[in-house]
Amino acid sequence: MPAAGDTSPERPRLAQGWCALSALHDRIEAHAERALQVAHGLSVREFSVLDVLSGQHEGEGGHFRMTALSEAVVLSQSATTRLVNRLEDRGLLTRYLCPTDRRGIYTDVTAAGRQLLEEARPTHDAALAEALTTAAERPELAPLVAAVRAL
Repeated sequence: MPAAGDTSPERPRLAQGWCALSALHDRIEAHAERALQVAHGLSVREFSVLDVLSGQHEGEGGHFRMTALSEAVVLSQSATTRLVNRLEDRGLLTRYLCPTDRRGIYTDVTAAGRQLLEEARPTHDAALAEALTTAAERPELAPLVAAVRAL
């Protein structure tokens, strides 16, 4: 393990790489946020929740408990609960008790939520493509953009 004052060449490169990754993420998220808000009244997080939940299916492992949803969208449980509450208030989500474990709460996308998601998906995808194209023009971000595009 490196000492606290380690100035090996790897440490600065690691920090630079992390800063570049963070900058790329922030640029993409901000661009997608603006596009989704203007066109559909959705935040990136709201879009992500609808997108993740739209992939649910019947049967084992096909539903998300709130804890699994928190992990999938990388939010705290309390932030996920607040977000789900807002989407439920808008009629985009519904919650129900797990039929086999009454302590578990599942969340599902309503028909209105699915419709909004499908309307917003092209906007989201276009915003991602635009943000990546712009970011690729920056030499420090170009390798990361290439890696994202290769996925």
